[in-house]
Amino acid sequence: MTTLPTTLQLGSTAIGLRAATSDDVPAVVALLADDQLGLTRDDASDLLPYQRAYDAIAADPAHLLLVAVDGDRVVGTLQLSFIPGLARRGALRAQIEAVRVHRDFRNQGLGAAVIEWSIQEARQRGCALVQLTTDKSRTDAHRFYERLGFRASHVGFKLQL
Repeated sequence: MTTLPTTLQLGSTAIGLRAATSDDVPAVVALLADDQLGLTRDDASDLLPYQRAYDAIAADPAHLLLVAVDGDRVVGTLQLSFIPGLARRGALRAQIEAVRVHRDFRNQGLGAAVIEWSIQEARQRGCALVQLTTDKSRTDAHRFYERLGFRASHVGFKLQL
């Protein structure tokens, strides 16, 4: 079902897409921390909690932590999770989380290619919909997802614990 590893063609540049390994955790955390919100939420100085989270994700076939690679360099990441539910006639849904593209690779189509691969994977797994959340302050991300066909259809709420 999962077609990994694969190659994403961005013009004349080939970018690999594969499941992340434990060795990728530092690079993924660096991507998470390298934006205005990540600076306050993520800290690469202590990788232990990230490694525990990676181990849980890797052990569960309902979750994929993906990395986009240029050679050996991690240049993008996202988590794709598959959630069964009773709503919508027992529909399976795909949840996209933590999409990040290295600043050197932004505005080149990598984000769109990774999202499009994720949508295709969700279709192959029989999902009825793909959903994601993005912080209200990320207006560029809102435009990006709308260009890919996503619609702001719900209001989300979070409770910090």
